[in-house]
Amino acid sequence: MENADNDQTAGSPAEDEVKKYSMQQREAEPGEPQCVECKRYGEYICDETDDDICSLECKHKLLFRISQPKLPTSLPVPKLRLPVTDECVYVNDGNGRVESKSLSNGKAEMIRGKFEIVVKGGCVPDPVLSFGECDVPQKLLQNIESAGYEIPTPVQMQAIPAALAGQSLLVSAETGSGKTAAYLVPVISRCANVRKELSVTEKKPLVIVLTPTRELCIQVEEQAKVLGKGLPFKTALVVGGDAMAKQIYRVKSGIEMIVGTPGRLIDLLAKYDVELDSVSVLVIDEVDSMLQRGFREQVMQIYRALSQPQVLLYSATVPVEVEKMTSSLVKEVKVITVGKVNEPNQAVKQVVIWVESKKKKQKLFDILTSKQHFKPPVIVFVGSRLGADLLAEAITITTSLKTLAIHGEKSMKERRETLNLFILGELPVIVATGILGRGIDLLHVKQVIVFDMPNSIKEYVHQIGRASRMGVEGNSIVFINEENRNLFPEFIGILKSSGAAIPREITSSRLDVRLKTDFEKRMSMSRMLISDDTNFDH
Repeated sequence: MENADNDQTAGSPAEDEVKKYSMQQREAEPGEPQCVECKRYGEYICDETDDDICSLECKHKLLFRISQPKLPTSLPVPKLRLPVTDECVYVNDGNGRVESKSLSNGKAEMIRGKFEIVVKGGCVPDPVLSFGECDVPQKLLQNIESAGYEIPTPVQMQAIPAALAGQSLLVSAETGSGKTAAYLVPVISRCANVRKELSVTEKKPLVIVLTPTRELCIQVEEQAKVLGKGLPFKTALVVGGDAMAKQIYRVKSGIEMIVGTPGRLIDLLAKYDVELDSVSVLVIDEVDSMLQRGFREQVMQIYRALSQPQVLLYSATVPVEVEKMTSSLVKEVKVITVGKVNEPNQAVKQVVIWVESKKKKQKLFDILTSKQHFKPPVIVFVGSRLGADLLAEAITITTSLKTLAIHGEKSMKERRETLNLFILGELPVIVATGILGRGIDLLHVKQVIVFDMPNSIKEYVHQIGRASRMGVEGNSIVFINEENRNLFPEFIGILKSSGAAIPREITSSRLDVRLKTDFEKRMSMSRMLISDDTNFDH
């Protein structure tokens, strides 16, 4: 990689100064070269393509992107990789777009039944079997294909046409099923069409996407940029940890979509005059986590600042509280459920190990040093921030595996650097609190180890879901002991539904609880009888 100003090669003394990550690079000044990937200062020139780049990270991204098959100028008729049936009828409109004839109720239900799609709430558009069937800009279709999406996942089959039809949705699908693209495709299409029709010079935000964590916001925005490339579609990231002045400047410079956490967005709205009268879509991702983290009132405050937007809510689990929140936001909402609600991703093999608390560290070290059982990259979930730091240090010292911790007390810079190292394969193990249990699309994770069982089965479902994306097989190992007794009844149900082995200690412990309860009931009844007999004698 060459220096854009001094023509210094990677073998020169300046090699040590080459920035590894784009976040380490400053913004480009007017007239300066811009990185072809992230638009920061293009300090270097890629020695393989002669493009301006800001860091080694963006060089890797550039080389990976150009290594993908080149797209034709017009998309061919999509080749559906689904079981062929006589009921699927497609028509080529002559312009490379494939349209489906309206399916009868029976045929639509056949598709829904095959892919475990359940819809409630009245008339919902038919599911699609290819992105080409969706009424979206041609450039967006090309970006979808370039991003590696060959056919829609089941949740995308149903949620995209419903969202394109302007319906408010509550969507539930397992972790790793493609929910982010299920809402990004329709909102990007909406933004591109609105800008094309209105041709306004002063751009106001059209869409707001709320997520519970900074990391998820960053990932959503990055994926949105990939899908929206070449379209009239710009984004602004509004999260804590970055300078607010920089964020407000971005928002007011003319963007289509805000991606942010509720608290920071409210701070920004309170301190600066940001007009939201053009916002027509509100997306709430990981909506169940919003309730857990106490974001409900903040979400409602943002919603009340909008003028009756289309509301799109997405999550892997949908407790009763989410349904109540949905009804308070919109009167008519369509509910789309894919797969079994509140159950773990079936592509994740669960292994449950009964291990006492004092022996958990040694058991973890044994797994991480075993050629048979260690399948990097690995996420180890713990219950506390201090525990994450201490365990990461212990793993590094004991196993010599480079390990770092990530949690809410880390700075935004530290968290980004850690995730970048993990994604680039330079960090085989990462120890995390629940902050990584939601939404983060860590495609290459093959194994999750739940060191500290979370307080709810719902959170457990999210955590082990990190081990599988888009149906790719992965495995999870969970440590459990008597301290988790209150979760056993529900946990046994989860394991049975997944076909996972249940440790005998769990079932025997549960039996002990039943026997003890029955004994206490019998003793209580005996006392009552004795008391009654005594009173009778008197």
